[in-house]
Amino acid sequence: MIPDRTTHKMHAVRTNNNKSKKMGRDHIIIDQTITKANFDELVRQHQMDLESFLYRFTASKEDTEDLAQETLMKAFQKFDTFKGKSSFGTWLFSIAANLAKDHLRAKKRWTIYAQDNCKSLIGSTKKLSMELREINAISENGKYEIHEHIDFCFTCIAKTLILEQQLALMLADIYDFKVKEISEILGITSGIVKHLLHSARRTMQDIFEHRCALINKQGICHQCSELNGFNNSKAETQRKVAELELVKASQNPDKEILFLMRTEIVKSIDPLNSKGTDLHDFLLQCTHKANSYG
Repeated sequence: MIPDRTTHKMHAVRTNNNKSKKMGRDHIIIDQTITKANFDELVRQHQMDLESFLYRFTASKEDTEDLAQETLMKAFQKFDTFKGKSSFGTWLFSIAANLAKDHLRAKKRWTIYAQDNCKSLIGSTKKLSMELREINAISENGKYEIHEHIDFCFTCIAKTLILEQQLALMLADIYDFKVKEISEILGITSGIVKHLLHSARRTMQDIFEHRCALINKQGICHQCSELNGFNNSKAETQRKVAELELVKASQNPDKEILFLMRTEIVKSIDPLNSKGTDLHDFLLQCTHKANSYG
């Protein structure tokens, strides 16, 4: 459940989400004798979410693999200290979030122009431009799908936030942790979590309103349409864009509703296992390169 939202807006946007059941599965096992024999089953329940969380946070497959392995190793070593007072998911994500935060703390945050810089880098580098088209044409996971690009864009914009805001936002709005659980994961008070969420949501909403051409005709970012042109005609591209519920809703704009709809799209995507995984991972690699200059 996303905290601090009005009930009518939640009802208008929310879709059925099986992730909200994950805590209950934890307690089915936790109520039994807690031994390391339970560890593999507990991890299995959370591994997909854990890895996608780390990938969205770091925007790097290599970092994700390293941090996921380190998280599971540390969790196994400390498993005897886990008493089931919180859910296993909360405990596991606490380890992952703190490792990831330490890993990224000294690294440069992205600017709102990171995707523009990526586009310029690919456009001005023949090798990268050819590689992008080759991935799209040949790779089984190199297809462009507009919902997956919305997820990619969310990852990029979230990396403009300060670390704690990015963590709180992802945990609440993408992985359905409650404020109390996030305070345990990050080791801060619930009041600070609420402040981080308010600031992060407001910042993300303002950036999307200014940049995203899907919800604002004067938006400066048209990557969804431009990349869709790899596989479709201009007319087909326009049709696909017009069919998006997010685009339809933008006719009567409410920034909070539009943001909730965007997070629902993101939650429906597994960025590590999708039709466009290879395409968007390549774009993330290029965005890292473009953002490291200067």
